[in-house]
Amino acid sequence: MSLSRRQVTSAAVASLPLAFAATGAAHAGGRRHRTLHIAGDSTAAQKYADAAPETGWGTALPFLLHRHLGVANHAVNGRSSKSFVDEGRLGPILDAIRPGDLLLVQFAHNDEKTADPTRYTEPWTTYQEYLRRYLDGARARGARPVLATAVERRRFDADGRALPSHGEYPAAMRALARRERVPLLDVQALSLALWQELGAEETKKYFNWTASEQDNTHFNPPGAIAVARLVARELLRTRVLAPRDVRRLDAEIPPAWITWPEPVVQDPWTT
Repeated sequence: MSLSRRQVTSAAVASLPLAFAATGAAHAGGRRHRTLHIAGDSTAAQKYADAAPETGWGTALPFLLHRHLGVANHAVNGRSSKSFVDEGRLGPILDAIRPGDLLLVQFAHNDEKTADPTRYTEPWTTYQEYLRRYLDGARARGARPVLATAVERRRFDADGRALPSHGEYPAAMRALARRERVPLLDVQALSLALWQELGAEETKKYFNWTASEQDNTHFNPPGAIAVARLVARELLRTRVLAPRDVRRLDAEIPPAWITWPEPVVQDPWTT
């Protein structure tokens, strides 16, 4: 996922989850609101003004959840299930997570990079082993882990068929979810079906296609909202969330609601 203009800030990434999750830690009448924590890569991550209009689906998710459920988006550009852990990024999430919270984990885009040993994992061995660290860490703190297969890229064959791009990783995650009895959001299958429904030309309106960039991996605001809607519906379908937790599942969400804060300090890692 190495595309230009995409350098996120270590300082901002480290501080934003706590700032944005403040509502998740709020008290109303002595009752703590729950927080949904996201661990993932650039397809979910908060983007900054220098990357606009690129948008991660995690930025749009709060518009589909009621305010009593906060969202702490810890997803970071360029990370795999392995590098996220090896860089020490899982630890602060587990330090902040509380009983009753949710930890939603989506990785695969960068796990696939066989030429990069700092990020590559093998689907049926190291990928599953690293994912278990997220599951075990959340469970040990009384939180509920949730796995989400990686959202699909925009990829079509000459006959207009939407093509999968994540190899064995979705199957490996599905198998792990069954074995560990963890809720699975099958975002890969649902997004592939959505891209097929929209078609090769229409999907350009959902990805980060600009005058200077033709990005078939990352989303613009309409695309981020569409994928966040898939995630919210899956959270409801799997009964991770109740109907009282979600909103606007079928309502229009104006792309103008998406904002991009200014970056602080550039992170040397790219997607």
